[in-house]
Amino acid sequence: MADFTFNRRTLARAAALMATAALTAGALIASTANAAVESGKAAPAFTAIDANGKSVKLADYKGKTVVLEWTNHECPYVKKHYGSGNMQKLQKEATADGVVWLSVVSSAPGTQGYVDGPKANAVTKERGASPTAVLLDPKGDLGHLYDAKTTPGMYIVDKTGTLVYQGAIDDKPTSNAADIAVAKNYVRTALTEIKAGKPVTTAATKSYGCTVKYE
Repeated sequence: MADFTFNRRTLARAAALMATAALTAGALIASTANAAVESGKAAPAFTAIDANGKSVKLADYKGKTVVLEWTNHECPYVKKHYGSGNMQKLQKEATADGVVWLSVVSSAPGTQGYVDGPKANAVTKERGASPTAVLLDPKGDLGHLYDAKTTPGMYIVDKTGTLVYQGAIDDKPTSNAADIAVAKNYVRTALTEIKAGKPVTTAATKSYGCTVKYE
């Protein structure tokens, strides 16, 4: 009986130690993931394929400001900004100033918002969008690299390769287009500050919208 009790206690202690180790490992992984997308630090480098089958690297745009926009054309929150013309207007303003605008689709096959190359180009044309490129991320590699959680989800990388903004497009977390007129557009504000050579006042906000439809 003593041997059995000893073994049972030993197993219990071992299980507790394993659980603690697992929690610690999980915390380390989470910490690493968060650190990878920390505003004020270097933006994670990536290579992705665009809707035309072309390889696109963040490094290709060194010396330019880059906007990453996570999108899902079937999401009501995305429709709010495209149906009103708000996102298209912001894209045109930005690209006219030399900003590179990369729309990213991380919806997995069979999920809401999934598109292949031809469909992505058709959606871009239908909604009158004007990104520099649409990046296809069906496996979610780019989305997870940037810890993208919602559509729309916005990131800005400055000319030095530093991530200077991440979060929501504005401060009205609704799907109501009427709110756009009274919203503070964080992306427009950040791009204006960057253009003026000023630091970005608001470097991170909580994004809102539909969850990114990872596989």
